[in-house]
Amino acid sequence: MEASSLLNIGEVYSLEQRLDEAVDWSNAAYRASKKTDALDLAQTALGNLGVAYYNLGDSERALEEFLSAKKDAAELGDKIGEMIWLRHAARIYADRNDTEQAAKSFRNALGLATESGDPNEVYRNLEGMSWLFLQTGNLDEAAKYADQALHNAQDRHDRADELDPILVRGQIAAKRGNIAQAQQALELVQGDKACSPSLRWGAQHSLARLFEDQRRLVEADRAYRDAIATFEDARDTVMHEELRLPFLKNGEGIYDDYVHFLVAQGKREEALRWADYSRARTLLEGLGLLSKVRIRATKTQFEPPALNAQAIAARIKGAVLYYWLGETRSYLWAITPKQTRLFTLPPSPEIEAEVERYRKALTGPADVLGSANEDGRLLYRTLVLPARPLLPKGGRVIVIPDGSLNNLNFETLIASDPAPHYWIEDAVIANASSLRVLAAWDNGTAKRKRRKMLLIGNSVAPNEQYPALPNAQAQMDSVARHFREPDRQIIAGKQATPASFLASHPEQFSHIHFVAHGTASRLSPLDSAIILSRDPAESDSFKLYARDIIHHPLQADLVTISACYGAGERSYSGEGLVGLAWAFLRAGSHNVIAGLWEVTDASTQRLMDRFYDELDKGSSPDAALRAAKLSLLHGGTFGNPYYWAPFQLYSGS
Repeated sequence: MEASSLLNIGEVYSLEQRLDEAVDWSNAAYRASKKTDALDLAQTALGNLGVAYYNLGDSERALEEFLSAKKDAAELGDKIGEMIWLRHAARIYADRNDTEQAAKSFRNALGLATESGDPNEVYRNLEGMSWLFLQTGNLDEAAKYADQALHNAQDRHDRADELDPILVRGQIAAKRGNIAQAQQALELVQGDKACSPSLRWGAQHSLARLFEDQRRLVEADRAYRDAIATFEDARDTVMHEELRLPFLKNGEGIYDDYVHFLVAQGKREEALRWADYSRARTLLEGLGLLSKVRIRATKTQFEPPALNAQAIAARIKGAVLYYWLGETRSYLWAITPKQTRLFTLPPSPEIEAEVERYRKALTGPADVLGSANEDGRLLYRTLVLPARPLLPKGGRVIVIPDGSLNNLNFETLIASDPAPHYWIEDAVIANASSLRVLAAWDNGTAKRKRRKMLLIGNSVAPNEQYPALPNAQAQMDSVARHFREPDRQIIAGKQATPASFLASHPEQFSHIHFVAHGTASRLSPLDSAIILSRDPAESDSFKLYARDIIHHPLQADLVTISACYGAGERSYSGEGLVGLAWAFLRAGSHNVIAGLWEVTDASTQRLMDRFYDELDKGSSPDAALRAAKLSLLHGGTFGNPYYWAPFQLYSGS
């Protein structure tokens, strides 16, 4: 009874679009169901979790829950449950453009729904099929299923369910050039009191595109802003930080189209302001650097905060390369203290394919420079060469990546002139997540209190999965020698536990350095962890989780995570890679060094020793890291970027 009540409460919150609370209650229902072997309730709770995650924009995590729930329902002989979770999975396949799998899943679910005689489930599959065929451009099939779904909803006198097929009808009319019919349907949906927030911003977005196609530019601009306002109001209702992270995925299409719209009107700096407003939102809000309250011009429209990109470039004493990847075309804003220039780049699928191939080449045995890797050359020509005249030789360049570019170390791109070489030879390169993060950037390490180091690592292997690191003690000794004994605290061996780190008052240190294994969780990035020694009192206490790190404010100039995958594996729309590095930035660290892929013990020791030598000389963290990498690049044994390129500097506030 308790599990059933928890399940029902979760469903109510989901219907009310209070999605983070729906997750909490559904999780509680799942735990209670498993505890009492109420397997039918457990599979429903799993599926409900999937619904909440999907509506939050986390389709990857949602699909895992739907497939698990479908499997459990099939094992229980629950045809209705199997039908429901199959339909939800079909929606995600459709979003991923896996049309064949989506159509197969929808048809199977529709067959089960028809067999069961459940008109609600029949409706949901008809509505899903209409969206699928609209997406693939099969307008006749889309119209057929939309009409069937609409008649089903009308027969049940369910006004809310009527709105989805009406929206599909409006979009079909727009594609067929029936402008008046399309506008009437879209305006009907957005103005209906029964309309959910997601359906409303979908209708407003469709209106914006309709007006844009008709060159009704003032109306298009208003409709885009209405759609963004509706979306942002919905985002503001999500209170849990971890659940806010994926939410922008729901609205990225609106922002993408609006940025393209503004660029087409010649409003390039305004387009940059709106683009940056969508970036690093969860990070900035968590640090108190961006209020959730927007500047509203009217009851329905708002303006993002003002942004002076060239002043930000002057503040960092360098240039900024700001990327925006779009489905039809992408952009690069090259920003210096004196000017901002916009360059049009290829669409995101083309760039992402090149990035994926080059990433594989970088982590393979071949020397990408010696083998004249074409992807490395092409990515340089695409992403950097257009802006090269604006970049001073050897100067600082901050890269603000987007999408798959978050997984790319720009230092490894291959420039051809005058002879093939890595771009690290030409510039001091670091990453940031938004211009507004850089606006609060502080590289004034000399002005801070004296350098004080917290060094933790060389822990006792907790199990066979995380064996002892042979060179850990040597790296600990190497780092320690750069700080006077009164200015360092070393936590090593069996004392190097997560509890010891949290109890050390890490906020008092200017530098924090970990020498340990690291893990990155793709499905739940805040479950990424640094692997330390096991606390004898607790079985799983050897993991210092990202979710714990963000709750302990820091003031460090630099956190170095000398571990594999410290940067994370999953990139969220607008936030970039989320993992250990993001967690330390969110906690307040000004700079974080973390790994994009597996790192080797011996090369890391040499890199870190040279890095701290450069810091001792007064170099900034980005310049010191570059010098250390160049020493490996030109040092012979570890010249392949596989050894020096995984470590990347992320600049925070």
